[in-house]
Amino acid sequence: MSIRIILADDHQIVRNGLRSLIEKEDDMEVVAEAEDGRTAVQLAVKLSPHVVLMDVAMPGLNGIEATRQIIAAAPQCKVIALSMHADKRYIMEMLKAGASGYLLKDSAFEEVAGAIRTALDNKTYLSPTVSEIVIDDYVQQLHNGDCSVFSVLSAREREVLQLMAEGNSMAQIADWLHLSVKTVETHRLHIMEKLDTRSVAELTKYAIREGLTSL
Repeated sequence: MSIRIILADDHQIVRNGLRSLIEKEDDMEVVAEAEDGRTAVQLAVKLSPHVVLMDVAMPGLNGIEATRQIIAAAPQCKVIALSMHADKRYIMEMLKAGASGYLLKDSAFEEVAGAIRTALDNKTYLSPTVSEIVIDDYVQQLHNGDCSVFSVLSAREREVLQLMAEGNSMAQIADWLHLSVKTVETHRLHIMEKLDTRSVAELTKYAIREGLTSL
C-alpha cells in the first residue's frame, strides 16, 4: 500500500519539485496539493492521507494552526514541517501543535523520505540543526516561563490576528472565518487588550515577531 501524501506549500515550484521526487519512490504517492493552510486542513479531513508535508509560513492560516486543526480533526494523520525557517518559535510551536517532524527546505530528499517513514512508525524526526535548537530551547524553558502568542491568545484570536496582520478587513476576516463582523471586532478588542497594543501596526509587528505570519 502506498503512503498517501498531501503537499502544503504556497510556492508551486516547491510543490512541483517535491511531487517529482516523491513519485519516484515506489511506496509513496501525492494525493493532493494545497497552497494555504486552510485548504490543507480541508483536504486532510476529506482525503485522510497518511502524511501532510506542511510549510510553516503560509497566507490565511499558517502551518502551525493548520497542523493543530489537522491533528484535532484527523489524529491518524502525520504532519511533517518542511520549512525555510530555523527559528525556534516556528519549530517549538509546530511540535506543540502535534507535528511528527521538522525539516529545513535545504534538506536532501533522502532525509525527507526518511522523515516520512519515521513518522509512520509513530516516532518524531528532527533534522540535526533543528534538534540543536529544540535542546537549547528546552534548557531555556527550564529557567523561563512560556509567554508566547500561543499561550496568551486563544486559537481563534490567533487566526484573527494573522488575518489582520496580512491586511484583511474586518468584513473579509468575518467571511473567511464564517463569523459576524461584530464577533470579529470583539476578538480584535480582546487581542489588543491582552497584548496591550493600540494599533493594527503594532499588532502586525507582533504577529511577525511571534511567527504567525512571515509578511
